[in-house]
Amino acid sequence: MSGVRDTEPPAPQGRVTARGAGPLLLGVRHHGPGSARAVRAALEAAAPRVVLIEGPPEADALVPLAAEKDMRPPVALLAHVVDEPGNSAFWPLAEFSPEWVAIRWALEHGVPARFIDLPAAHTLAWGRDGADPDRDEPGSAPPAHPADPVAAGNPDALGPAADPGRPDEGGATDRPLDASVRIDPLAVLAETAGYDDPERWWEDVVEHRAGSEGDPFVPFTVLEEAMQALRETYGVGGHDRDLVREAYMRLQIRAAQREFGDDVAVVCGAWHVPALRRRTTVGADRALLKGLPKAKVDLTWVPWTHRRLSRVSGYGAGIDSPGWYGHLFSAPDRPVVRWMTKVARLLRDEDRGVSSAHVIEAVRLADTLAAMRGRPLPGLTETTDAVRAVMCEGSDVPLALVRDRLVVGDVLGEVPESAPAVPLQRDLARSQRRLRLKPEALEREVELDLRKETDAGRSTLLHRLRLLGVAWGEPTTSRGSTGTFRETWRLRWEPELSVRVAEAGVWGTTVLAAATAKAEADAVGAPSLADVTALAERCLLAELPDALPVVMRVLADRAALDADVGHLAQALPALVRSLRYGDVRGTDTHALADVAAGLAERVFVGLPPACAALDSDAAEEMRRHIDAVHGAVGLLAEPVPDGGTAPAGGIRGRWHSVLRVLAARDTVPGVVRGRAVRLLLDEGELAQEEAARLMGLVLSPGTEPAEAAAWIEGFVGGGSGGGMLLVHDERLLGLVDAWLTGVPTEVFTDVLPLLRRTFSAYETGVRRTLGELVRRGPGVRTSAEATGSGIPGFAADLDTERADAVLPMLSLLLGLGEPGGAADGVEGRAGGGDGRGDSGGDGGDGADRTHHDNDLVRVAP
Repeated sequence: MSGVRDTEPPAPQGRVTARGAGPLLLGVRHHGPGSARAVRAALEAAAPRVVLIEGPPEADALVPLAAEKDMRPPVALLAHVVDEPGNSAFWPLAEFSPEWVAIRWALEHGVPARFIDLPAAHTLAWGRDGADPDRDEPGSAPPAHPADPVAAGNPDALGPAADPGRPDEGGATDRPLDASVRIDPLAVLAETAGYDDPERWWEDVVEHRAGSEGDPFVPFTVLEEAMQALRETYGVGGHDRDLVREAYMRLQIRAAQREFGDDVAVVCGAWHVPALRRRTTVGADRALLKGLPKAKVDLTWVPWTHRRLSRVSGYGAGIDSPGWYGHLFSAPDRPVVRWMTKVARLLRDEDRGVSSAHVIEAVRLADTLAAMRGRPLPGLTETTDAVRAVMCEGSDVPLALVRDRLVVGDVLGEVPESAPAVPLQRDLARSQRRLRLKPEALEREVELDLRKETDAGRSTLLHRLRLLGVAWGEPTTSRGSTGTFRETWRLRWEPELSVRVAEAGVWGTTVLAAATAKAEADAVGAPSLADVTALAERCLLAELPDALPVVMRVLADRAALDADVGHLAQALPALVRSLRYGDVRGTDTHALADVAAGLAERVFVGLPPACAALDSDAAEEMRRHIDAVHGAVGLLAEPVPDGGTAPAGGIRGRWHSVLRVLAARDTVPGVVRGRAVRLLLDEGELAQEEAARLMGLVLSPGTEPAEAAAWIEGFVGGGSGGGMLLVHDERLLGLVDAWLTGVPTEVFTDVLPLLRRTFSAYETGVRRTLGELVRRGPGVRTSAEATGSGIPGFAADLDTERADAVLPMLSLLLGLGEPGGAADGVEGRAGGGDGRGDSGGDGGDGADRTHHDNDLVRVAP
């Protein structure tokens, strides 16, 4: 810094007194409510002309935003490299953070507030070339405030961790320990005081003890003396970055003193105070800063959460109980009583019986425990023990809820719209307001009905964000309807998603434009055909009409060049699902239908040769491909929306021909042949007698036991309802039973694992029924079952009179009106095709659900 004399700083050594000469150094614990209260009291007493705060200087222009009414902590300063948004760091601030209290005090009193830590331009420049951010090289300084999870953080709350084996500036250590060892200053001080828990020690000496009424600087005096002793013993901790940061801070303090005199207050981690008070020359400090790498960075405010404060953050202050600390800071009086009231309210909301008497008794127990343990006031340990014993009746289950909701908490901060943001972030915020989809830290499930305009817009936004890598929502299985017009999302906003939005900003200035550009780039760079088809499905879900032609062109090119039947089989199901989703959203999918039909034909041609000479693992994988293709063909063969016809009228027939070829070829593995027979049987293309004949051939003595076991697994395994098939067809069960009892002893142990895998997948009731049937023996029935199917409750033939009796109730449930008008009702309500329109009343919704959920009710116009 030009113009600064190469002299010692004017700051005198010695204790911080009740406002002596030189800058006022306020050493704090980051995110410590006790430190926050002490900082406020010290600033009120000292009334400095400028407040200097540990943080990136580029954020000075953002300080006035802290006074905005829409700014609600917890928030964080986010810095990222302009041309590399993923290279970023956070500086979180909560309501109880001393830095936030200092900023607010300065704004309220019209005093400048400035950040004096190493600039983010230098902080983020380190590590860009792949250097280890935790390894200090001579003349280098790794990131000072790396943010979790984008960059590594420091593990202690008073400042960067120290290494006991490193000599201090100008001093030596008498404890030559391993240079890789880090210490937690709080843990060392707590251990010295005889505590085994640093948090409990901090509560006892800071949170529960008021400072001297005559001298508000006493807490900082004591803490500075402790840090001085630690640094004399442990040195800088082996991290040269601390030397660089502290050199820069000393230079900034000198500059502020030239401008404001000694009326300067400095709020920083207590670990740094001894170094900032040390006498050094300007030349020495500048030498440490010479040649620092630099990057162009942008900074802004972003929302933060209490849950994120519980992890190691940019201030190196991962705290276990941010919700508890926030309560201690905000409670005007009787913090324990107010805390127990919060706990009782939470448990009552969860339908647990907690009365006022429980609250009174819990407070008494907490006070008693504190007295027995020699603590000035009950801390989190005592209140937790009291809550467990009194309100939770000794159970840790409700106690886990208290910890999650209150001790940690799901508070999400807010930042004003005037805060700097990339254009993509602003467009996202507008979409969130328009769709009334507010980001929340608490995880919640949202049910969307795609027939409603607002819900359809929410679905589109969430799918676009997922395509951009902003995982705000995660699709999940619906607890109710499984129709394609319904979606269930699990939403949770995490602070690092702001970084993902900044990264995605390179693709466009709006969510739609960015998602379109990203989809086109992903299509060109997709490694496999299945990835392209999955991308086509995502484009339909995200409603990206401009990206779909590019994806389809790449898909057609890849499909024409890919000769691997396995790849084609993997790609087809996603493509057919895309057709179905397009049906629901009213999207034109004719191009998709043509590609899907062509892909299916190529699968049909190549599948029989590809199934020959496969080992067991490859055969099992091929069986899964066949199941997927079978399901896709079933959907592909259905009528398309808007009165169209099936993309290829003979697709289902062609597929049945392929299955017959697979079922008859001896060169095809048993698991594939068995599955082909089963699929044909389910489709009604194979009579039960023929299926029994094929099974009898396979289970004959001429077939190797392992091959026969594989055939059985393909026929009745894989979660395809094979157990019920055996229950209702005793001929097939008798064939399996006879074969199994005839397997030679020497090979039985070889086929046992395969059979166990097959039958263990059945439900308990199915296995029990099969066991009972096998115990009785084939053809042996009780007198009550002599005329039945062999299963209690089932007759030999349908009882039409009893079946007709349920029609009125069934019509009522489906909203079809009178039984006689059922067909008309289905036709009138299901004729819309895509399920997006308003069918009018509950009856329309019921018919729509029948049409779309199950794809079973198909009535010709």
